[in-house]
Amino acid sequence: MNCRNLIYAIGWFNLCVVCALIQLSFGKASNFSRCWFPAIYNFGDSNSDTGAVSAAFTGVKPPNGISFFGSLSGRASDGRLIIDYITEELKLPYLSAYLDSVGSNYRHGANFAVGGSSIRPGGYSPFPLGLQVDQFLQFKSRTNILFNQLSDNRIEPPFKSSLPRPEDFYKALYTFDIGQNDLAFGLQHTSQEQVIKSIPDILSQFFQAVQQLYNEGARVFWIHNTGPIGCLPYSYIYYEPKKGNIDANGCVKPHNELAQEFNRKLKNQVFQLRKKFPLAKFTYVDVYTAKYELISNARSQGFMSPLEFCCGSYYGYHINCGKKAIVNGTVYGNPCKNPSQHVSWDGIHYSQAANQWVAKRILYGAFSDPPIPIGQACF
Repeated sequence: MNCRNLIYAIGWFNLCVVCALIQLSFGKASNFSRCWFPAIYNFGDSNSDTGAVSAAFTGVKPPNGISFFGSLSGRASDGRLIIDYITEELKLPYLSAYLDSVGSNYRHGANFAVGGSSIRPGGYSPFPLGLQVDQFLQFKSRTNILFNQLSDNRIEPPFKSSLPRPEDFYKALYTFDIGQNDLAFGLQHTSQEQVIKSIPDILSQFFQAVQQLYNEGARVFWIHNTGPIGCLPYSYIYYEPKKGNIDANGCVKPHNELAQEFNRKLKNQVFQLRKKFPLAKFTYVDVYTAKYELISNARSQGFMSPLEFCCGSYYGYHINCGKKAIVNGTVYGNPCKNPSQHVSWDGIHYSQAANQWVAKRILYGAFSDPPIPIGQACF
């Protein structure tokens, strides 16, 4: 008898406890070593946006998607993002963006991430984390009503099979990858000292968002910290180098130090969430260290210099992948012929190959607290 067969007998959360005890008693037997997540609900920015910006604004146009999804990828990359590798690992379909009305299916979750979003309102995007959570609450309420109204034999849309089952909201995995834009927007419009002072308020709003989801029945949370923003080619190009402020990899040290400070406080916030909500499971994932390892060892891992990017030209602070421009005498424009050899796709976002490299490191517990793979995050 496996875990899935026990679900309706004893309830999902109690099931996780029972399976964990069995695993401890009998070792890592394959029948009891993984959680069963019927759905994923994701919140974040362009690092995990699978089509929201493309649906809501001007679209994420080619050559984005050239390595995997094609012209309708909706992703700021040549292919898959880390969230796509999460769905593959959990054997679930790729997530449809909540804002995308074309061809979407929400039976196994929804993606509320929007490119440019931050935790606090007032940044690059009109879709901060609080609004994403509000959208989730509306989504949950409306789909529950519709699911109970629709017949299984319905022959025209909407189909019951494309809606989440009401009970799956309590068994789902809730993932977060957000915070980078809070730092980037602050650095662009204020000083580093002011951004550091704003971190407690940023994380207070993150805490409130998680609490709202918990009150709606969410119990398993997978939380990414923010990456080394000082290692983005964008940062290096627009930051005026000063003696001692560029590390051996060409990364802007003050920007990375800011990201590390944010991550220290985020990790402490996750500890506080565990204390306040002992019935929930929180996994803190150190994406920063995984990405910095890739950047530090890029050449030995088959990549070019991490400061080189495959696609994009710069106009002010905006990236227009596919257009041509000259920056400091160098011509940037159409995509390179070998995106799989680049860490950076467009100067800010990672390539599919880099996302896959990072995903392989973070999904199996080596960079997690507690050190468990994503497939055991419910234990």
